[in-house]
Amino acid sequence: MKKLWLIPLLLINFQNINAQYTEIINSKRPGLSESPYGVGTDVLQVEGGFFYGKSQTKTDNSLIDPFGASIFLRYGKFMEKLEVNANIAYQQNHLYFVDDNIPSTKISGVSQLTIGAKYMIFQQEFQDKSKEIRSWKKRTAFDKKRLIPSIGVYAGVNTNFLADGYKDEKISYKGAVLLQNDFSDRLVLITNIIADNITSDFSVYSYILTMTYAMNYRWSIFVENEGNFYKNFNNDFQIGAGVAYLFTRDLQVDAAFRTTFSSTESALVGSVGASYRFDWHQDKEIMVDENGDKIKPPKSGGFFKRIFKKKSK
Repeated sequence: MKKLWLIPLLLINFQNINAQYTEIINSKRPGLSESPYGVGTDVLQVEGGFFYGKSQTKTDNSLIDPFGASIFLRYGKFMEKLEVNANIAYQQNHLYFVDDNIPSTKISGVSQLTIGAKYMIFQQEFQDKSKEIRSWKKRTAFDKKRLIPSIGVYAGVNTNFLADGYKDEKISYKGAVLLQNDFSDRLVLITNIIADNITSDFSVYSYILTMTYAMNYRWSIFVENEGNFYKNFNNDFQIGAGVAYLFTRDLQVDAAFRTTFSSTESALVGSVGASYRFDWHQDKEIMVDENGDKIKPPKSGGFFKRIFKKKSK
C-alpha cells in the first residue's frame, strides 16, 4: 500500500508568471504537478498541509485510512533559474480488514524525505499586445508561441531516513521534465514527465497534466490527471481538483481532493494547507563609480541573519 499513499499533496502553480521572482507568492499547492519556474533568489517558501483519505483493496477486502502532514521547503539562491527544495511527509496508516478475525495494524512516522533541485532551461516570452492600438484583430489574436512551453528539469534523492514500514533498503533517485504552457494570462497547462524511485524495486514512471484557471486576483481553481506505471505493481490513475485563495501577496491557503483507481484498489484523499513566503529578494542593481567602473554592492548578510530580520515594508 506504500505506493498509494506516498503522495506529496503539493505542486500546483496557481500564479501565471513570466519570470522566476513574482510580486505575489508562487505556490505549488495543492496539486501534484510542478512548474518549471522557481521562487526567485533570496526567497524562502514554506508550503504545508494535512491530508486524510480512505481506500479499499479489492483483492483481500482490506481498508486503509491514511492521515498525515506534508511540508515542502523551497529556497532560491545564486541564480534566478535555480531552486533547491526538500519534500517531507509524516504519515499514519490504519490498516484493517472487513473480516473481524484479522486484527488491525498501524504504521506511522516519516514516510518521505526527498531533497532535490530544479533548473529552468528555457523560458518562453510573449508579446505585450495591450500596446497594440491600431488593430483590434492583432491585439486579440492568439500568440502561437504560447503553444511552445517553458521547460525545466528536476533531479532529486529519495533519502532513507524514514520510519519502519516506509523505508526501502537503499536510497533512490528521482528525475523529471517540467513543462508549462501559458495559453492566456489566466489559463495555464502544466505537464510533468517523471521517473521516480530509480534504482529501487519500486521504480515508477508517471505523467501529470494540470490545467489551472485564475478566476480573479484572489481565487484560482485546477483540475488534474495523473498516471503511474509501476515496475512491480499494478498501474493506477488519479483525478483531482482544488481551489486556492490569496490572502496577501505572501500567503495562500488551499483545499483539494483526488480519487485514485486501478484494477485492484480505489481511494479518495482530501487535503487542506497553506503557503507562506519569506521574501528578501532585491533586484540586482549595477553600481558604478565616478569613472564608470562597476562597484560590488554591499552584502546583505547571511541566510540566518535575514531569516530573523524584520521584513521591511
